[in-house]
Amino acid sequence: MKLAKILVAIISLSFLLSLSSFAQETEMTEEEWEAEMTRLTGQKQALTSEIATLQKDIENLNTVKAGLQDPEQCIDELYALVGATRSDVDNFRNAVNELDGKIKRKESPKADRQADLNALKMNKISALPEFFDKVHNKMQKALDEWIDAPPVISYNVVKGDCLWNIAKKKEHYGNGFAWPVIYKANREKIKNPDLIYPNQQFSIPPLTQEEKDKYEKLRANYKPAPVQ
Repeated sequence: MKLAKILVAIISLSFLLSLSSFAQETEMTEEEWEAEMTRLTGQKQALTSEIATLQKDIENLNTVKAGLQDPEQCIDELYALVGATRSDVDNFRNAVNELDGKIKRKESPKADRQADLNALKMNKISALPEFFDKVHNKMQKALDEWIDAPPVISYNVVKGDCLWNIAKKKEHYGNGFAWPVIYKANREKIKNPDLIYPNQQFSIPPLTQEEKDKYEKLRANYKPAPVQ
């Protein structure tokens, strides 16, 4: 109300000043004076009405504001729905972030990470909007896309072995053309790829998809020299 009174006073003063200024600058007939008075009075009434409307809007906004709940109280009530305190939610948030990091880094074993995620899913706090999509969808998707690399096989060389035959074994690559992979993985043990010895221990690393394609193409295109 105080604001409205100030605005009305300003309008009234402006109205009087306008009349005074107008009268000083122009000699008016009685009819012109009455017409100008009517015009200015109409403007004053319109502005006064607009002020009243604005004041009503302010009062309505204040009423709405008074009815709004404290945001902090809303948060506490939301947490209470899942039987949690702010401390519980903070601890859960830390657990989610820690597990998310382990999944992204692929910290094995994968089965343990799945068990950890299942435990988070079982917690009612995971139903809160902050966590639901991440815990129940995004982190599970990351786990589903996690493919463990095949383990490196250790092979004990026996008499009569050569790198070609070792690579050709079904339990290894099933393709003798892939022997350079074994050679590269064991360079510190193999001085000459044509000379390997019984009881040497070689690592047989898994082939990448690029290597599989490369050596399979070599095998497919290989044509033995004709026997003379």
